[in-house]
Amino acid sequence: MAERTDADDASFAVDINNCDREPIHVPGTIQPFGFLIAVTADWLVSRVSANCEKFIGLAPEQMLGKPINDIFSADAIHSLRNRITLLRGPDAVERIFSLVLIDGIKPFDIAVHFSGSLVVIEAEPAFADEMEATSMVRSMVSRLAQTDSMAAFLRDGARQVRALTGFDRVMVYRFADGGAGEVVAEALRSGIDSFFGLHYPASDIPTQARALYLRNIFRVIADVNAAPVPIIPTLDPSGAALDMSLSLLRAVSPIHIEYLGNMGVGASLSISIIVEGRLWGLFACHHYGPRLPTFAQRSAAELFGQIFSMMLESRERAETAEYEGKARQVADRLMSAVAQDHDLLSNARWLGDVIFDTVPADGVGVYIDGEMTLAGLTPDRSAFTAIVSMLNRAAASQVFATDCLSGIMPEAAAYADRAAGLLAIPLSRRPRDYVVLFRAEQMRSVRWAGNQEKHIEYGPNGPRLTPRKSFEEWSQLVKGTSVPFTPAELRVAEALRTALLEVVLRLSDSANEERQKAHEKQELLIAELNHRVRNILSLIRGLLSQTRDNARSVDEFIDKLESRVHALARAHDQITADRWAPARLQDLIDVEAGAYLGEKRDRVRQTGPNVLLTPSAFTVLALVIHEMLTNAAKYGALSDGGTVSIDWHVDADGSLLIDWNESGGPAVVAPTRRGFGSTVIERSIPYDLDGKAEIAYRLAGLEAHFCIPSTHVVSILPDVTGSEKTKPLHAPTPGLLKGRNVLLVEDNMIIAMDGEDALRDLGAEVITAASVGRAREALASHRIDFAVLDFNLGNETSLPVADLLAENGISFLFATGYGDGLDLPDRFGQLTLLKKPYSGATLAQAIAPMIGAEKA
Repeated sequence: MAERTDADDASFAVDINNCDREPIHVPGTIQPFGFLIAVTADWLVSRVSANCEKFIGLAPEQMLGKPINDIFSADAIHSLRNRITLLRGPDAVERIFSLVLIDGIKPFDIAVHFSGSLVVIEAEPAFADEMEATSMVRSMVSRLAQTDSMAAFLRDGARQVRALTGFDRVMVYRFADGGAGEVVAEALRSGIDSFFGLHYPASDIPTQARALYLRNIFRVIADVNAAPVPIIPTLDPSGAALDMSLSLLRAVSPIHIEYLGNMGVGASLSISIIVEGRLWGLFACHHYGPRLPTFAQRSAAELFGQIFSMMLESRERAETAEYEGKARQVADRLMSAVAQDHDLLSNARWLGDVIFDTVPADGVGVYIDGEMTLAGLTPDRSAFTAIVSMLNRAAASQVFATDCLSGIMPEAAAYADRAAGLLAIPLSRRPRDYVVLFRAEQMRSVRWAGNQEKHIEYGPNGPRLTPRKSFEEWSQLVKGTSVPFTPAELRVAEALRTALLEVVLRLSDSANEERQKAHEKQELLIAELNHRVRNILSLIRGLLSQTRDNARSVDEFIDKLESRVHALARAHDQITADRWAPARLQDLIDVEAGAYLGEKRDRVRQTGPNVLLTPSAFTVLALVIHEMLTNAAKYGALSDGGTVSIDWHVDADGSLLIDWNESGGPAVVAPTRRGFGSTVIERSIPYDLDGKAEIAYRLAGLEAHFCIPSTHVVSILPDVTGSEKTKPLHAPTPGLLKGRNVLLVEDNMIIAMDGEDALRDLGAEVITAASVGRAREALASHRIDFAVLDFNLGNETSLPVADLLAENGISFLFATGYGDGLDLPDRFGQLTLLKKPYSGATLAQAIAPMIGAEKA
């Protein structure tokens, strides 16, 4: 077949009769929802679309050959020239929104690009669209980033595109290596048949179409039944047609129109998904009637498609990197073991145990110097010898894989139940030695969109294959094949081949390198250990000295020293349990109180946010808290029946303020002798942490105030302690709304999608409306059992919907971002009010009493 030009349409059927002829297409036509003007380098009009008069009141003959300055205003020409200077690369397209081309005529949305030496200007009437594309796409991308699996990522991508474009069906269509495709995710309007999981043959989107999808990543067909508008003149003086590969308005082949008509589609839209420079798949959108999203919506959808592609590429790379990281560990293990015992290389069972962790298989065979060993599900010895001979002919020095061995060796069909596919790893540079992994037959049913074994029919568009008319699901049972080996598995096999070929040399170099690294690590460890031991010894020496000077007897000296060392040990246990990481103040107090007071620890009351402290601050504060608790137990509130209240908070500067108050104990008397404990309490925080410490010996009880500077406060965890604890939310009850249809009225797309997810988690069937009008339509066409109403819907409120629900005895609640400040009419004064932002748990807590009241 002759090579297609860029101007040829991407959607066509394969020419099965005259392969040297170009496939049928309609050159030089556009869709009628806009007009096109092409100008030369000196800004003379070279081509125009035949419908220019409809949009700007000038017939084509009034425009051709004239300067564009005579048609468009000076301001418009200025804007167009500025935007054209931004074009970079051969396939660049720039857009201008709401540009007044001609004074007195309503503005247009413009797209400009180069087509050879011409500048192509495409315009369509601008519509009032206040959508802020950047903010919208940012919210959509943020939601995508939170998905936890590839399936959820693809499914949410389809939902986002449907929410943005409003098409009845949005599919994520993925291409296989052979060109066939599968619908791997879908979002669709209620009542529309699902295509999820269906496969489509490569001829539905041929090679030429996929090549064009790489250049023009966004295509829309607003009305399948619209008559295309010709470009005048069709050919230039040299006989060349206008290259319209990048045109937004470009019409499509009648073959493709017939294909869409057979599906009953009235409008379509596609966004290319490009990963690592190749066409991974498409967002394929169908609508069962004419539909043209606004220019801003289409621009946002195109931007979302590009970001989606980058996020998908990132996710695939991360998965591949994780998998190949595990494979490198296997290769290292294999190399180390074989270097120590070469006999392991001929042990099929051992090799299988090692390799199957990263390249799953059902059996393994090893062929070295004419000797073979087999383990697991494999062919017999004579069949394996024949396979090795085939491998020597096919790919002696490269990794070789197939998921259908019988396609290469017909005799292999006899043992497909044991070895339908294989992956061969050569072990020598000569065609002789192999490790071969076998996969058994896996019969599977492939669901096709229509019977692929249809006979050839000739259609109205010439001697070509008519676009198929049947899209009903048809299943095909595939036999004689195994699960294919993935590209990542092939890369792992190549890594294993390299490792085994150079095992001796690489292990020798690796051993020297590892010894050097181990020596450096050992020296570093010794230096670090020496530093820490010196610090600990210095600290213990200080404790010994200060405790000795302040002890009245040997027993008192031992008791004090032991308790202080234990306090330090407990602190170090907490900060080293997570590799010298920040630790929680609450844990410090709990551990100290528990160690010293045992069952009486409840007499130490704590209130404050859950603060994380640096290890250095944690250690200092551990000694302070220990001394404070010791004094309280010996002389203060805890020596009698009193209590200790420890309250803390973080001020505006980020510093931690701790208030210590003792009450209910004996009368407090200031100490007559200044001991080591008092010194620790009063001086350690100012000295070591550059903070503050104040002690007041009041008659009713000791008071102390400490300030830990913000540099030692790592963060505040969301949960709180003591009296500030909020009542925990109960997990949403999965079946709370089971069997109920819930109307969700919400004008913000992202919030609506979150609300849908939360309601579905509670078992509800959700009908979403973005306005009062849509909500009324939903009430008229669906049985509604419950409703969640966003009070403020842009320029209107949901009160009319609330009145309608009340008249029909349907329970509902209001959701609002105004909080308690929302002024509801008296008739709804007792209604449940759900404050935004809300979660599934808060939504469940708000709904549960209402559902319970209904049942009662």
